[in-house]
Amino acid sequence: MRLAILHALEQLGVRVVNKARAIEACTDKSLASFLLQRAGIATPQTFTTQNLAQARAIARRECPSGPMVLKPLFGAQGWGIKLIESEADIPTAQEARGVFYLQRFVGPSRPPYEDMRILIANGTIIGAMRRRSSHWITNVRQGAKPLAVIPSQEEERLALAAAHTLNAEIAGVDLIVPAHGAPLVLEVNSMAGWFGLQKITAFSIAERLAQATLNLTPQC
Repeated sequence: MRLAILHALEQLGVRVVNKARAIEACTDKSLASFLLQRAGIATPQTFTTQNLAQARAIARRECPSGPMVLKPLFGAQGWGIKLIESEADIPTAQEARGVFYLQRFVGPSRPPYEDMRILIANGTIIGAMRRRSSHWITNVRQGAKPLAVIPSQEEERLALAAAHTLNAEIAGVDLIVPAHGAPLVLEVNSMAGWFGLQKITAFSIAERLAQATLNLTPQC
């Protein structure tokens, strides 16, 4: 209903940030993965199916090379995700809510685990943090510790490109760097919180986001 209201407001000429289509693209992990891959943006290897037998076959084929992560197609803050280390870890279709979204686990085999969140508004990086945890789920709301960080040029470029690809004017882009290789985009969040980031940021993030939003140039 809320997305429908956003669509209606846009049709009435009201400026909406983020646009409903951008929220839909970011929130639907399978669509986001497709769009990022199509744009040539590096992401972990990902598989999506509605078929339990296919999900088990994917796990049977892929898990010998390393674990997978099963994520709810629509989810946030790390809730409902599950580490898949063998075919036996695949839940029922009902438990998976009808869709098996499997992504290659990227990270060390033991703690600490960490990734990066870069907050973007109007094509500008507002701030960034590392999220470090003793658990492989690195969301701040689940106990990860936010740490100040200055992203590399490649990390900045990748985050900006990912937000642009999904048409998210305000976005929290999650990146992870493999032990050997270039950074990868995990997710683009169109409704990103900044609870953890504000803890390590001297200025008001809300104020910066408001300024960036007011300075946005309407798109034709």
